Amino acid sequence: MKSALIPLANWGVGTAIIIVFAVVCVVLTVMVINFVMKGKKKGEE
Repeated sequence: MKSALIPLANWGVGTAIIIVFAVVCVVLTVMVINFVMKGKKKGEE
């Protein structure tokens, strides 16, 4: 019964959640870096 209250008790689901979270973080980081680079290029010209 207690194991049902722990979301990471099922390792497959827990691993999937962590992988999805990591992918979202990487995508957001790439988007921010992309916006910063575009802003610098427009400012220099």
